[in-house]
Amino acid sequence: MQNYFELFGLETTFGIDEQMLHNAYQEQVSKFHPDKFAAKSASEQLQALQNTSLINSAYDALKSPLERASYLLTLEGINPFDEKDTQMDVGFLMAQIELREQLEVIKSEKDELDLDDYISSIQTYILENITSISVSFTGSDDLQKVKNLVRELKFYSQLKKEANCLMDEWL
Repeated sequence: MQNYFELFGLETTFGIDEQMLHNAYQEQVSKFHPDKFAAKSASEQLQALQNTSLINSAYDALKSPLERASYLLTLEGINPFDEKDTQMDVGFLMAQIELREQLEVIKSEKDELDLDDYISSIQTYILENITSISVSFTGSDDLQKVKNLVRELKFYSQLKKEANCLMDEWL
């Protein structure tokens, strides 16, 4: 399997230039556009389709900070979401409970303004977490710390998605 970063000619690092990623994606995907393979054999068309699928998967993985960090850990042989590894920071676990409880209160009161503030605060946690992941990838070799930050980012991202769905229901 080809390294996603190499596929786009990017350095294998968390801090990527998103415009460079987008440009490289456009260049790669245009090479395998179906129109270029319309007159080719079925085998060549299938290969082009498979290449396009790989390019799309790689792009999706690298454009998302959560997926990019997870992929980088995977390249290091670390599964950030290993179900057998349940070790988490107690402070973060308590914060999870509090954030879930806050969302439940907002949901029961159907308070759109509080929900909007809640979503904003979760977005702040997400941005702070992404910054911490970036610093940890560049400033240390402590991949266990990065793994924990990635798991926290996944929690915040899911919580934000849940809160946004609730907002959509109310509007």
